[in-house]
Amino acid sequence: LNEIGAEVAQHIGEALKNNKTLTSLDLVSNGIGAEGAKHIGEALKSNESLIWLDLSGNSIRRGGAKHIGEGLKINTALTTLILGGNSLGVQGIWHIGKALRINTILTTLNLMDNPIGAEGAKHIGEAIKINMALKTLNVDAHALPIMELKGVRPVEDMDLQSKNLGPASGIVIAACIASNSVLKMLNLGNNEIGDEGAQHMGEALKSNTVLTTLDLS
Repeated sequence: LNEIGAEVAQHIGEALKNNKTLTSLDLVSNGIGAEGAKHIGEALKSNESLIWLDLSGNSIRRGGAKHIGEGLKINTALTTLILGGNSLGVQGIWHIGKALRINTILTTLNLMDNPIGAEGAKHIGEAIKINMALKTLNVDAHALPIMELKGVRPVEDMDLQSKNLGPASGIVIAACIASNSVLKMLNLGNNEIGDEGAQHMGEALKSNTVLTTLDLS
């Protein structure tokens, strides 16, 4: 790890504004913090070549998430964003959720190892109801197939058994299946979605009229 910090992240951000060739950038665990994320977020507003960005383990927190979110609202190139282990919290996730309501390019988002809680998961769940681009989302342990869960890419059976899914995943899944008009069987057995995840699943079943088998054992 190079521990480049916020100052070098600023230089990278400035370079990205005009760069037209770089497609992948890995800044994992480089201590860029919220200040460094600010410069990367600004770069995302104009960069048209970067499609893969990993900012995991940089403690960008809610301030950094705000800047990344602002960049995502305008960006027209990035398809994969990894923000694992950044202490985003509920407010940080709120900023990412706002961006997802607008962004039409991002297809893969990894938010694992962030303390988003039930409230943060609800923000993301509401956002992906509107978002029509996101294909996979990881909120705590396993990449969820969003298109299939929403029914945009129709499947009748889905097995998510033993994927170490937590409450956040349960809440996101519930938000997705609420309006799914295709899915008939969903296996969520041997996970850890807990009371909160199960509660949201129950709410989703009030509007879902197709699902016939749900395994929460």
